Amino acid sequence: MSIPIVEIAHSAGIDADSLISYGRDIAKCPLTPTSGEAPLVMVTAITPTPLGEGKTTTVVGLVQGLARLGRRPIATLRQPSLGPTFGIKGGAAGAGASQVIPAEKLNLHLTGDFHAITAAHNLLSAMVDNHLHHGNTLGIEPHSITWPRVLDVNDRALRNIVVGLGRQLDGVPRQSSFDITAASEIMTIIALSTSLEDLRERLGRIVVGYTHHGVPVTAEQLQAAGAMTALLRDALMPNLMQTTEGVPVLIHAGPFGNISIGNSSVVADLVASSLGDIVVTESGFGADLGAERMVNLKSRVSGYAPSAAVVVVTVRAMKAYSGAHYIVPGRPLPPAMLEENPAQVAAGLANLAHHLRIVGQWGIPTVVAINAFPEDHESEHSVIAEFCAERGVRCAVSRHVAEGGAGAEDLAREVIEAVSGPVEVRRDYEPEQSLIEKMEAVARNVYGAAGIDLAPTARRELARFTERGFGGLHVVLAKTHLHIAHTAHPGEGWLLPIREVRLAAGAGYVYAITGSLSTMPGLPSHPNAEKIDVVDGEIIGLT
Repeated sequence: MSIPIVEIAHSAGIDADSLISYGRDIAKCPLTPTSGEAPLVMVTAITPTPLGEGKTTTVVGLVQGLARLGRRPIATLRQPSLGPTFGIKGGAAGAGASQVIPAEKLNLHLTGDFHAITAAHNLLSAMVDNHLHHGNTLGIEPHSITWPRVLDVNDRALRNIVVGLGRQLDGVPRQSSFDITAASEIMTIIALSTSLEDLRERLGRIVVGYTHHGVPVTAEQLQAAGAMTALLRDALMPNLMQTTEGVPVLIHAGPFGNISIGNSSVVADLVASSLGDIVVTESGFGADLGAERMVNLKSRVSGYAPSAAVVVVTVRAMKAYSGAHYIVPGRPLPPAMLEENPAQVAAGLANLAHHLRIVGQWGIPTVVAINAFPEDHESEHSVIAEFCAERGVRCAVSRHVAEGGAGAEDLAREVIEAVSGPVEVRRDYEPEQSLIEKMEAVARNVYGAAGIDLAPTARRELARFTERGFGGLHVVLAKTHLHIAHTAHPGEGWLLPIREVRLAAGAGYVYAITGSLSTMPGLPSHPNAEKIDVVDGEIIGLT
């Protein structure tokens, strides 16, 4: 049974009168960000298998373990998207004795932030097409419009569409598209905004397309930013929830980890830092994605850098990266994968080594968390622990899924030790470097590439972005989360191919598309939505 949210707020030092209550279990917190004084622990992972390695549940288990040791921890997590919830991955509330509760509310709508973002995004889309219909006084070139529409459901049929068909009164026909809401630039703007005023300014800077002379056209010029801010006012406030053991959790924003920043919001981290004595946050996918964006982008915006990193690893992932097994989403693990085989674990450790190198080069103290599963064997855990010991990296086996905070106490002790000293974070690039130099730095330092291979169109776009005053922005390299490189076997001396670059001026970065990525996922042949129902008033089948 959950504790009333007003009691959770009181335990965290939040005035209950300042909350916006969404029933007994959820409330929105006031925006009272500070400079970030509590140590910040970034939970990342090895390259995840299609099943995921349990970062969210490790965050929850860790804060519960820290609380058992007398600390006052607060977790900050992203809100799950309905796309993966109804698709193949399922919900993202954690697992077993280490969950955010109530899980069904977290995974379905919560306080409506995603819907507010969807509405604000599509309002701008509507105002773009309305401007074209009513004379196009700004001179927007219709083929240059880059602002799509969004929906928080996986729907491959909407990846490429034509709008404005029908009568003349129905608009100007043009080709367009849909993205999933988590891929919206507004989602990232919510995550990176430091205040309501900052949100308003960022929304105004959104570039929706270009004039016939190549001049950027913004949401401010379309007079859309004010109404968008009104829709998003409450969505900027973090959502207060709790873990299965009553530890406070701030849930906020949900930008994807492969095509966006993959972290919860700046305001959630800063609010948490003013309430607890240690903040634990999740950076999506592996250290090559969410953690890289935390270090090079988010922490620069917030001024709040990680004091330590937890790298989550599992035995099953190490066996998968040995090459002996293949994991298929939605199917049981191969029976042979569950057999005791320390040699296979050892054969997959190169992936862990790469992620430890990434975090180590940033100068961030690291703890490896072995997320233990019931079918693991102690000999297999020992292989990983010995590997870490040889490299002077802290390591702990965590059984938080089965045992809750009690199972994560060893991990919590290692984290407390890791955050005890001063940290000077080293980043991969400086703002004054060119966009190409920034992309090359991430490709080399994080992915291990020899450099980048820019398609001619991408090179021309980067030159245009620089000419238009966007050369000082950050960069995000959007790639698959299932490999360290853009593909499983890039070869010796490989170059990271960049086929397309896009501008996210409001969010404050230019992002490059590597390989083949879609910003609107599709549903599998048997999506999780088939299993979800309501029986006697209770939601069932939501994993």
